[in-house]
Amino acid sequence: MTDSPPRSGAQAVERAVAILRCFVSTRESLGITELAHTTGLTISTVHRIVRVLTHEGLLVHDARGERYLLGPTLVMLGRHAQEQLGYGRAQPILDDLAAETGESVNLGIRTGNEVQIVLHAASPQPLRFDQEPGTRVPLNVSAMGKCFLAYSGSIADQLAGLGELAGATVKSITSRKDLAEELYAVRRRGWALNDEERNPGVRAIAVPVLHHSGTAVAAVAVQGPTVRITDEDVPRLARVAGQQVSRIAALLVGD
Repeated sequence: MTDSPPRSGAQAVERAVAILRCFVSTRESLGITELAHTTGLTISTVHRIVRVLTHEGLLVHDARGERYLLGPTLVMLGRHAQEQLGYGRAQPILDDLAAETGESVNLGIRTGNEVQIVLHAASPQPLRFDQEPGTRVPLNVSAMGKCFLAYSGSIADQLAGLGELAGATVKSITSRKDLAEELYAVRRRGWALNDEERNPGVRAIAVPVLHHSGTAVAAVAVQGPTVRITDEDVPRLARVAGQQVSRIAALLVGD
């Protein structure tokens, strides 16, 4: 595979970000060949970018071999970002919500046409569903994703920018008409439901964290197995989540 010249500054940044994102879904170190395969870049291009990222502390060399790990500069930047955006202060509220509901809780933000998990509080139950920070999920198969689509201006405009609606399970919504109806329902009731649309046997209820303008800046989801989250439980969990989300909104967007 060959890279398409000329290489613009924006393209170089996009490639560096693509390489860094390879580390999100793994706790292991990665080699140049693995990074090239995942990103679709040539080995020489990956090697060049990795050398720069390592020099800047965004990656570090794994002493066990010609492999790399995320570096200390990202730790520093991440801590500053959590402080500036208020995410770190929201963690105790998520912990309270997980304790109150008995289910796992996530806070997510929108990144393009995906939800990215930022914070996580685990359920105390042995049978649970967890999504670790850094996980990315398509908007149309996520309760939080539906919150972003419903509370980001025109629903028609949001649907037009999604591209193909890929399904994850037989319950995934892959019709624009059906998704539009679902999003209008989300607006009416103030919360969204993912009813086994991404993982069989898993339900999630999400509530948007709204800016004063009415736009969702984040979303909080309570999720767990369908054997515990029944039809009768859904409205209660939405109500409890909404109460805690009002506390999170005060942190993220102010009074």
